[in-house]
Amino acid sequence: MSFKFILSALSLLAGVSAASVIVDREPTISPSVFICTGSLNPPNGCLTVPVVSDECINLTGGLSFANDELSTARIPGGLVCTFYDQFGCNSPTGEDAVVLTGGDWSFFNVPAVGGPVNFNDRPSSFTCSPI
Repeated sequence: MSFKFILSALSLLAGVSAASVIVDREPTISPSVFICTGSLNPPNGCLTVPVVSDECINLTGGLSFANDELSTARIPGGLVCTFYDQFGCNSPTGEDAVVLTGGDWSFFNVPAVGGPVNFNDRPSSFTCSPI
């Protein structure tokens, strides 16, 4: 066997081995919820908030401008978010929270356990998870 043949064979094997460990991965970008103290269109008092599945987001600190002031939200498809009128994503009665799926929402009229409710200017925390 010639030296060129052996070198070519080794190069080919090295390429095959390297190719077998390359894996296509989806980007790991957190989904985001768009919340507004005013309207969605045109955006008024809005902020994009990245969410992590089942992590409670309190409207405090940099989000405190939105505490008890939210009027609208845009939730990406594939997520369900629960908005609470108390900090800590706590709902002692079940009537102080609303569950919203993907889409644009006005808190003036959102679905709740007993039917549509006006939840405007009430949310203090929320949590989201994939459907």
